Amino acid sequence: MSLHEVLHQFITGLQQTTWPEFIAVIAGILSVWFSRVENSWVYPTGLINTIIYIWLSFKGGLLGEASVNFYYTVMSVYGWILWTRKDRQQQYTLVITRSTRKEWGQQLAFFGAFYAAVFLALTYLKKEFAPTAIPWADAFASATAYTGMWLMAKKKAESWYWWIATNLASIPLYFVKQYVFTSVYYIILLVMAIFGLAEWIKRVNERTHAG
Repeated sequence: MSLHEVLHQFITGLQQTTWPEFIAVIAGILSVWFSRVENSWVYPTGLINTIIYIWLSFKGGLLGEASVNFYYTVMSVYGWILWTRKDRQQQYTLVITRSTRKEWGQQLAFFGAFYAAVFLALTYLKKEFAPTAIPWADAFASATAYTGMWLMAKKKAESWYWWIATNLASIPLYFVKQYVFTSVYYIILLVMAIFGLAEWIKRVNERTHAG
C-alpha cells in the first residue's frame, strides 16, 4: 500500500466514523486519563468504551478484540470494587506497587496461555466463520490486553508495559479493518500509556521513600 493510498484510507475512514465509535473513543481516552492519575472513574468511563467496542469488534470480524472487551467489562466491575475499597480509617486499601520476579513469571505465563488460546480459536474461526480475522496479530493484541487489565485491577505499575504492547499492536490492526478513528485512538493511548507508566513508577518511588 502506497503512502497516497494510506492517506486516502485515513481520510475516508475518518469521514465514515460512526457516533458509537466516536463516543467509545472519547470514553476510552477519559478512562486512561483517570487510570494515570489513579482515579476510580477509570472504570465507569471504561465500561462505556468496552460495551460499545464489543459490538464494533464483532461487526468488524475482530473476534479476539471482542473477547478482550467482554473481559474488560467484567474486569472493570472487579477493578472498580478493588479500587474503591477502604479500611476503617476510610483510606483506600489498594496502592500502586511494582511486580516481583515471581509475579513477572506469572504475568508471562498468563500472557502465553491466553495468546495460545486466542490464536488457536481464531485460526479455527477464520476457516469456518471469520475469514477476515488475523489470528497472530489479534491474539497478540488480545493477550497483552488481558494481562494489562488484570494487572491494572491490582494496581501493578507493570500493567502499563502491557498496555503499550497492546496499543502498538492495535494501531495497524484497526487501520487494516478500516476503523481509522479507532487506530488514531490507539496512537493517543500509546502516548498516554508511556506517561502513565512514568507517573505510576514515580508514585511507587515516592511512597517507598516516604515509608
